[in-house]
Amino acid sequence: MTLMQPVALDTPLLAVRGLTKRYGPRIGCADISFDLWPGEVLGIVGESGSGKSTLLSCLAGHLRPDEGEVIFATEDGPRDVLQMAEAERRRLARSDWAFVHQNPRDGLRMGVTAGGNVGERLMAVGARHYGDIRARATDWLGRVEIAVERIDDRPSAFSGGMQQRLQIARNLVTGPRLVFMDEPTGGLDVSVQARLLDLLRGLVREMGLSAIIVTHDLAVVRLLADRLMVMKSGRVVEQGLTDQVLDDPQHAYTQLLVSSVLQV
Repeated sequence: MTLMQPVALDTPLLAVRGLTKRYGPRIGCADISFDLWPGEVLGIVGESGSGKSTLLSCLAGHLRPDEGEVIFATEDGPRDVLQMAEAERRRLARSDWAFVHQNPRDGLRMGVTAGGNVGERLMAVGARHYGDIRARATDWLGRVEIAVERIDDRPSAFSGGMQQRLQIARNLVTGPRLVFMDEPTGGLDVSVQARLLDLLRGLVREMGLSAIIVTHDLAVVRLLADRLMVMKSGRVVEQGLTDQVLDDPQHAYTQLLVSSVLQV
């Protein structure tokens, strides 16, 4: 069983203030502020070009924003991740943070076995005993519904859905406190999506994870997210509890998103 580190429930796990990213005259995201609490799942939705992926990349450290703060509740107290040294940010990304890519090939080592992919993350946080590493990799393959006898197979031999489940195992094996997910079910068949969503929902609740999920699929956030932010043209136009936003949207753009789903 993965043990979560204790967190102060009266302090946000992540506090974002005034986050802005520009591409010349074009705005990627503008003046984004929110708090993410321990154990909370935040969904970010919007059409293509709305700025949701830019925002996620800035939060996760893949892009450098032009302005703002990303304050994370580290073991040593709240720290602005943007002010950390590069080595410290990398350690954070290997331990307390994780990132699930839409294309699992972006988050896996395709030339390394399934067990090796999971084991690498453990080694990155200091694990060295081969037997223990393999045992934990075996346990996690089972938890994401990959047959244990495939531990020595390479990801290229897996289906897209299995590759995504392997990427999830690789990310969650170290018990991160915050997981970023970029369209985690994108590109998968509907039946595979449903199975993956059910798996994700179970793991998020079981481990008490905090997560930020970017998607264009309102069914995904309906199932996984406690709270929802709707983005348009780089700005947040509406936010609130997920069911409240989806059942009674106030902004015209959110109403359009919801009605387009109902008409399908």
